[in-house]
Amino acid sequence: MGVPEEPKKPEEQRLGPVLRRRDQVQPGTTDQRLLDTEGDSEWVHTDPWRVMRIQSEFVEGFGALAELPSAISVFGSARTKPDSPEYEAGVRIGRALVEAGFAVITGGGPGAMEAANKGAREAEGVSVGLGIELPFEQGLNPHVDIGVNFRYFFVRKTMFVKYAQGFVVLPGGLGTLDELFEALTLVQTRKVTRFPIVLFGSEYWKGLVDWLRDSVVAGGKASEHDLLLFHVTDDVDEAVALVTKEVGR
Repeated sequence: MGVPEEPKKPEEQRLGPVLRRRDQVQPGTTDQRLLDTEGDSEWVHTDPWRVMRIQSEFVEGFGALAELPSAISVFGSARTKPDSPEYEAGVRIGRALVEAGFAVITGGGPGAMEAANKGAREAEGVSVGLGIELPFEQGLNPHVDIGVNFRYFFVRKTMFVKYAQGFVVLPGGLGTLDELFEALTLVQTRKVTRFPIVLFGSEYWKGLVDWLRDSVVAGGKASEHDLLLFHVTDDVDEAVALVTKEVGR
């Protein structure tokens, strides 16, 4: 019996929606590569496989949070000390939001996030934590009743906005600023509507607000109207009243 002739390499190859031609044609078929048990495991780290992981995170997040009541996302530093005024303010904000009829969503970590979750739990409301996989991750705080851990920041940020009717932002660092400016950009560009943003702690946020007004707006990089996209307060009741009013509650 003769040796089977090697099939000629095709000039064009269609792999689902992907078209490959000439030197970009891959040997074998998708099914062949799937069923072949030989080879290393590097494929689990490739970009196409990451797409499936990203998709699974969206599915898990949507599934876990789809039935939440109206919610407010509360942000703040993981480094806030439990014996600090900021921590106490976070507890009071979490409690007051529940009493106003909201669930409370945080990043699920310690510090200000823990404080808001603690207040929500003490008020017998829905306390949600959306964690993130980090090298120094400390896990979800003990006051979280519904928790979801994410690999990807952008998936987590989608959940913060999709399932919240507004943000209350306590003093925080780069992560807090990231979430704040994400929300401001979405409101400014009208990707979301009726989304109140409250900065709690006027002394802490004063430098940022001054810079936005005196440098960004004065330099023509944003409009005067953009300064109306957020509110600054030191009063817990006012913070809750602002988000309640703007979402029509």
